[in-house]
Amino acid sequence: MEDAPSAHPIVIDLQEHRVSQTGIRPPDGHREDTAPDRRPRPVRRGLLPEPGPRRRLALGGFVNQLGTAAFLATAPLYALRVIGLPIGQVGLALGAAGVVGLLAGPPVGHLADRRGPRGVFLVTLLVQAVSMLSLLWAHSFAAFVVSMAVTDLAGASGGAARGPMIRRFGGDEVPQFRSYLRSTAFLASTFGALAAGVVIQLDSGSAYRALIVANALTFVGCAAVMFGLPGLEPLPGATGSNRWLALRDKPYMAFVVLDGVLWIQGEVVTYALPLWVVLHTHAPRWFTGVALAVNTVMVVLLQVRTSRGISGGPIAGRATRRAGLAFLVGMAVIATAPGLPGWAAAAVVAAGVAVHTTGSLWHAAGSLELRFRLAPAHAQGQYSGVFGIGTGLCYTVAPGLLGLLCLGWGAPGWLVMGGVFVAAGLAMPFVVRWAGRSRELGA
Repeated sequence: MEDAPSAHPIVIDLQEHRVSQTGIRPPDGHREDTAPDRRPRPVRRGLLPEPGPRRRLALGGFVNQLGTAAFLATAPLYALRVIGLPIGQVGLALGAAGVVGLLAGPPVGHLADRRGPRGVFLVTLLVQAVSMLSLLWAHSFAAFVVSMAVTDLAGASGGAARGPMIRRFGGDEVPQFRSYLRSTAFLASTFGALAAGVVIQLDSGSAYRALIVANALTFVGCAAVMFGLPGLEPLPGATGSNRWLALRDKPYMAFVVLDGVLWIQGEVVTYALPLWVVLHTHAPRWFTGVALAVNTVMVVLLQVRTSRGISGGPIAGRATRRAGLAFLVGMAVIATAPGLPGWAAAAVVAAGVAVHTTGSLWHAAGSLELRFRLAPAHAQGQYSGVFGIGTGLCYTVAPGLLGLLCLGWGAPGWLVMGGVFVAAGLAMPFVVRWAGRSRELGA
């Protein structure tokens, strides 16, 4: 039976249960002997985590994202070219599958909190592998919807189960580690997009089917990597915790809404910018690839460095506030590109993308700190599932909203969208202070 809600404010205990790379904490007062650092150069420079759980999480995430990015770029074309569905049904199927996936996060996250996240995550990977292969036998609208819905359902569930592992294996360095995972995911997405480009150029049924099989294999490969992770027992409080705890946490829900609005910024560069450059400026069309490369390189090289020092709720809230202002400045610069000569338009867009990406670095660092900082240690899975709903909804809304404002309205729309980001960023510190009344937020 679920615990009855209390009439008094609930104070959430965020005492961390930290796990070192070996899974054993040194005794108090123990000091390691000073010795030359003989670790490999990539480890010393922070390019590769130490051998252990963090490296496995990073490697597994890279493999998973590599296949997922390639498949997502080609899924609509597979439905159109191979299955033979009309474009309207393709959009409806992908939208319906996405909505189904959003609903799975909180309950599966709660299950991961109660049963341990590793086993739940492994099951979701195997389900994704099977559902991906089932697309090879999908020859109708209904079959395509079912295959995609199960895939998205398992993917969202896996994200909710992965959150507690990141939190507990990350220990004292969760913001930096999560930022490292974001950098590797960006890199994997880039390679996946290149692979998708090859398949799209070939534009044959065999090529699309081969990519589907390859994506299924990445799920199996990720599972093989993650199988070596040590098991994590449920933390005290998880067994009897309320499965709707996160949804009843008003400050956290306010954070999810504001943060979801801010995550629309990712679609500004990948969706709105290419169309803006091609349809509204004199910059060469190939420059859209350069702009995306600037964004990717900055994230890969600077995300971990940006996250250093962003520890604790108040600092993360201020970082998010700076991000909103950077988004406005960057979008205002991009909005001035129409009417300029080709080289000038390209230079202006590049400058705007650099400023916008700087804001995305601040936002990601602050968001990832608050995502874990505001959630109780024993309910990380459930809270990760609710967080996933917010980001998922933002990606669903983003194309229509950006198309209406930035592409339909033009320069004023870019400024309005930037103003929305500023408002969300300015509100975040107030939400953090509200959350601080019922939990410890750190420095």
